Amino acid sequence: MEESNIDVLTANRMYKSRIFAMLFSDRNELLKLYNAINGTSYDDPDLLQVNTLENAVYMSMQNDVSFIIDMRLNLYEHQSTYSPNLPVRYLLYVADVYSDYTKDMNLYGTKAVKLPTPRFVIFYNGQAEQPDRKELKLSELFSIPDADPSLELKAVMLNINKGHNRKLMETCRTLQDYAEYTFRVREYAAEMPLDLAVEQAITECISEGILADFLRKNRAEAKKVSIYEYDEERHMRQTREEGMEEGYANGFSQGIEQGITQTVINLLKSGLLTDIQIREITGLDQKQLDELKKK
Repeated sequence: MEESNIDVLTANRMYKSRIFAMLFSDRNELLKLYNAINGTSYDDPDLLQVNTLENAVYMSMQNDVSFIIDMRLNLYEHQSTYSPNLPVRYLLYVADVYSDYTKDMNLYGTKAVKLPTPRFVIFYNGQAEQPDRKELKLSELFSIPDADPSLELKAVMLNINKGHNRKLMETCRTLQDYAEYTFRVREYAAEMPLDLAVEQAITECISEGILADFLRKNRAEAKKVSIYEYDEERHMRQTREEGMEEGYANGFSQGIEQGITQTVINLLKSGLLTDIQIREITGLDQKQLDELKKK
């Protein structure tokens, strides 16, 4: 018996993984992604020291992939929603990573400890338009701008939607396939129920050799995660749109109210109309008029 959308989504609320994290939890694939981004040619996946922390800081923001290679700390996160606050989240996360890394070191000694050099990369595949590459800085969020901030963190956001960052995609086949799979889920979801859209995307991709091994081995879980991911993304997008509409409506109403108030004040100051005439035009009572006279 086929699972209903409600059953799938309810069961999947506990899923912490994303398709992106599932794909690149494979050390071979992760090493290929690292090489593609950095122009390196490492071929031994055992060089990767994976140190992803589960549920770091907040359940909803755990990092997707964190690893060290050649004393370089790499923190990768996939995002379907753009947020300027990502540098703050990375700051909190890397503090946890360094805390764990230095737990057996003497931080109060006279000898300097050596930390792996960090690099923060965001893989963005949301539907809002974004450039191929964008740098987000922690200092841009400071209340008081500082030309030389004492604390800085820079994160690079790469757009991995289909058609973007072509050179990177060509270098990392799995990333290219992921972009194609995501594109198909969204395209089909616009025309049919979500569970059917995901099923069709999975079936087509397997038959066409797109993430074929991964989807074949993890078909049931991949379907659940994909449905949840898309549903979550759609919910967040709708929430933002509703908030914007409400904001516009409230702003428009407030603007009208402020405009009427200012008009009444101007009439009172001009002396062209009596209080009785103004009350008849505006519907205000004398007490309200007296309050406006004080402004």
